[in-house]
Amino acid sequence: MLPYAAYLRVYEPLSAFAEPDRRVWVTYAESRERPRRAGALRAEHGESVRRLLSVPPLPAPAQESPNAYLRRVEDVLYVCPWQSRLRSWLAFSRFRGSTPAKMMDRFVPKAIVEQTADDFDRFKQKGGSAALRTYILTTTWHVPTAWLVPFDGAERWLVLDQQAPQPEPAQPGQEAGSTTTAPTRNLLYVTSMAQARRRVARALSVIRRHVGEVATTTEVEEVGRWLEEFHPHSLVELDYGGLVHLMDDETLQSDQSVAELGAALTGLDTGQEELAFAMYQRVILRWKSIQLLESAN
Repeated sequence: MLPYAAYLRVYEPLSAFAEPDRRVWVTYAESRERPRRAGALRAEHGESVRRLLSVPPLPAPAQESPNAYLRRVEDVLYVCPWQSRLRSWLAFSRFRGSTPAKMMDRFVPKAIVEQTADDFDRFKQKGGSAALRTYILTTTWHVPTAWLVPFDGAERWLVLDQQAPQPEPAQPGQEAGSTTTAPTRNLLYVTSMAQARRRVARALSVIRRHVGEVATTTEVEEVGRWLEEFHPHSLVELDYGGLVHLMDDETLQSDQSVAELGAALTGLDTGQEELAFAMYQRVILRWKSIQLLESAN
């Protein structure tokens, strides 16, 4: 079973990478051994589980992952590196910061905790803040409202169980080397970086003019700043990941969170406060019901 997590990913065009990395990714895209999109998330999760079940458990891999998610649009290769080591370090740092020191020994031996922290510190000293840029953001048990902002309802792509995978819409493109790569049961949105940034800027403008500086503003700003770190011709993807296993087919089919949030922003901007409130409430209540499953008995 995949983790109940969703993912926000950025795919940069091959031209955004330095020359040595370009050759690596071209070779990788041509490899028959790399994980295909249909099983990539499962393969990534499997690596994490094996590390955590080892004795002693390993919070982060010894080397950075050579794998990536790939897309190809009009013969342009787009790459989203897994960055398993960096993302594991960041996640472990957050976990360590929120867990009492006396409790940490119950999860990971103290020596491993210290070694992992030292390895991460050396990495940061060597690479600086630029080395901490991640192509993938992860959240558990819900999709944050701010993650819906960069997309449009027409960019929604849904595949249910026991349904043959269909070619993705022309805008998202397809994984390199395959035309039907999607796993069964999946919900994705994919858009261009230009569209994503434009929608984030519009949302911030609308919220500030009609609501003011609120928590939502900060969250959307954070997404906007993250998107600015990447090549302007990149692709942005929202993947519901393992969250689709928390919803039955009817619930997934009726999930129009992106379109509803867009309608809420439009209603707010055109003075239709009741419409804006109703659409926003639909989004909030939908994801609150999913979040509550985290503590379900």
